[in-house]
Amino acid sequence: METERHVGGQRNSSQVHVLVADRLPVVRYGVSLLLGGGRAFKLVGTAGTGGETIEAGARTHPDVVLLDLRFSDLLAPEIITELRRRDPHVRTVVFTASPEHAIAKAAVNAGACEVLSKDAGRGEIMHTLLAVARGDRLPNSPGRRKVRGPITTREYDVLRRAALGQSTTEIAAAMYLSPNTVKGYMQNTLRKLDARNRIEAIAKARVLGLL
Repeated sequence: METERHVGGQRNSSQVHVLVADRLPVVRYGVSLLLGGGRAFKLVGTAGTGGETIEAGARTHPDVVLLDLRFSDLLAPEIITELRRRDPHVRTVVFTASPEHAIAKAAVNAGACEVLSKDAGRGEIMHTLLAVARGDRLPNSPGRRKVRGPITTREYDVLRRAALGQSTTEIAAAMYLSPNTVKGYMQNTLRKLDARNRIEAIAKARVLGLL
């Protein structure tokens, strides 16, 4: 397979350049060993936070980013949006233990090419990365599904800050929004989680694994 990228000059390579981004060091290490064991891939970097992922993507210009669903600082949809803003050619595969999670669906909306389960075998991981690098769409991919009404990244951010104990005024200041806008995001989240107030929303979000 031939992969071509045009970043600061033409790059032709028979290898797929992959950036592995995961909050767990053991996952980064394991996938790095997997990719290093064949000729089809070249590991161009690893990252353990959302910020590191964005910086590494801008520095290494990978063909594919194997991306964890959430980090301590950013969620996958936010990272994908910024990666694509900086490099429209980059492709992402979300790598998660919860493929049906609302954040995974939001990541597809943000531009993720595929969602891959962390219990996938070596062959499936390599096949998925190769297919995405070629621009193929895998059968039954989450990317084929129509996603309706997921909690947005802004709504997640408001909910996450509320869970940390921040008031509406504090959240508004931190996110450079008006208090009314923050209240609007929270009301949307309450509706989507079928919660009566922010305490119940936070509790439900924790049960669902959102926080």
